[in-house]
Amino acid sequence: MKFAISGKGGVGKTTVAAALARMYAESGYNVYAVDADPDANLGLVLGFPMDEVDTLQPLAEMRELIMERTGGAGPYFVLNPRVDDVLDKFAVKRDNIKLLRMGAVKKAASECYCRENAFLNAVIQALLLERNEVVIMDMSAGIEHLTRGTARCVNAMLVVTEPTIISLRTASTTCQLARQMGIANVSVIGNKVRNEDDAHQITSHFQEVTNEQQLDNAVPVIGLIPFDDEIIGQAIHNAPTVEECERSPFWKAMRNIFEKMLSATNSHA
Repeated sequence: MKFAISGKGGVGKTTVAAALARMYAESGYNVYAVDADPDANLGLVLGFPMDEVDTLQPLAEMRELIMERTGGAGPYFVLNPRVDDVLDKFAVKRDNIKLLRMGAVKKAASECYCRENAFLNAVIQALLLERNEVVIMDMSAGIEHLTRGTARCVNAMLVVTEPTIISLRTASTTCQLARQMGIANVSVIGNKVRNEDDAHQITSHFQEVTNEQQLDNAVPVIGLIPFDDEIIGQAIHNAPTVEECERSPFWKAMRNIFEKMLSATNSHA
């Protein structure tokens, strides 16, 4: 089971990703929690100690390892380097959750980053194609990762949105691109829902998207998470961990979403 969590920055996708990772782990699954967002906070929200998270080097910044695996410093390099040992060697573990930091895929500038990008792509493909663990990827904000194709092997894309028009537009674009990449299972999670008007704003928007794009299959909204003052208050002082959320309305809503996902997975097993 491989899941990618996406959405506009600030919508709460990292908290959603952490909650799902914890719930799968508590249900007996071994989980890879992959922080693929350059603004890396997944480890803190999962409850890993701050010093451990701070010392966890992103794979994209391991230049010596990347040079070694891609064939040295010459003009030619290996497009599919060996990475089978990287996943365990450079992850930190807490209970049965392994945390891995990807770092940012480099963009063209004064230096070529083809090696780094080839290395990261090999790591992601190994996670999605060669591992039996549940993989939950907290993707970079917005839709940039989809244009790089890093989510093409996931079983399901979960797009998190707020009931704001900008967030909804970003989410609908993400859903469209995910479908174009061949990800058949694309779902939406509405977060920070204050009232029935917010809920209607989200559900009606994606019904309109389905109609406008003439999609054969609707983009389902699989859950609505209420706005939680307690979590927002904690975020002012520090990153709220999933342990601190377990008695909150957020957690109850996430539990319902998780059970739907688990049921859908088991029905296709």
